[in-house]
Amino acid sequence: MMRRAALIVILLAVIAGAGFWYLTAPVRLDPSQLAGVTPGDVQRGVKVFWQGGCASCHTAPGSKGDARLVLAGGVNLVTPFGTFVTPNISPSKQGIGDWSFEDLANAMMAGVAPDGRHFYPAFPYTSYARMQPQDVADLYAYLKTLPPSDNVSGPHKLGFPFNVRRGLGLWKRLYLSPKPVLAIAEATDAVKRGQYLVEGPGHCGECHTPRNAIGGLDKGRWLAGAKAAEGKGVVPNITDGEGGISDWSEKDIAYALESGFTPEFDSLGSSMADVIHNMAQIDASDREAIAAYLKAVPPHPNGYPAPAPQ
Repeated sequence: MMRRAALIVILLAVIAGAGFWYLTAPVRLDPSQLAGVTPGDVQRGVKVFWQGGCASCHTAPGSKGDARLVLAGGVNLVTPFGTFVTPNISPSKQGIGDWSFEDLANAMMAGVAPDGRHFYPAFPYTSYARMQPQDVADLYAYLKTLPPSDNVSGPHKLGFPFNVRRGLGLWKRLYLSPKPVLAIAEATDAVKRGQYLVEGPGHCGECHTPRNAIGGLDKGRWLAGAKAAEGKGVVPNITDGEGGISDWSEKDIAYALESGFTPEFDSLGSSMADVIHNMAQIDASDREAIAAYLKAVPPHPNGYPAPAPQ
């Protein structure tokens, strides 16, 4: 009887293990998703590069001018889950020099590395999953023109259970989707373009939306503001809700994205200063589209706790 019970326990453990292995397997893009993509255009890729903010995480902090195009990685992203170290994505052997377009598309849109491992979502592929494959192809073409770096980034510094990379397969089943976050009735062309930029390459929601205990975005409070991932301070509410940008016009938003100045002539600082540097490089029509979308987002009160009274 005891032996039979032990065999049943072993059998159930094997079944559970097999189920876990199946459910957590990295899933690449279906080849049909990349069908029809033409060779990337470098000039269009420049625009995608700045829309996606690649330099913000993959160049040395404080880099200016041409140094912002050396994507050597090595930046430490300190979060409640541990410290993530950004990789070299320059066109070198140590970076993505050996990657194909398909490799980059799977990394950005499915969070899967060329060797089949899951990427951690500190890399915002949950937003990039909404990108158009042609934009990824254009970005790929541009990345290949940038200066190579032989830097080798260090390992992530994560504790259990976050160091079990395979478990990300379950997390992705909950939070990785190419579907738009919002359904906006009768959206104008500008709002549609802004939605693509904000929800996709711009990945604004990754910082401006509250997260739950396992790092999933609370899309019911989309762009309502959140605690800063670094654990200090907050990222502001950018909806028309209480504490947000209800007093800002579309023109105010577009100007702030270009100049870094609020309607009250305060400066947008901290990590947003780097975002402004990126946004200043994109087309004025795209900044205006982002502004149009933000004013179309349902209003939410601040998504983070109010500061304690002084």
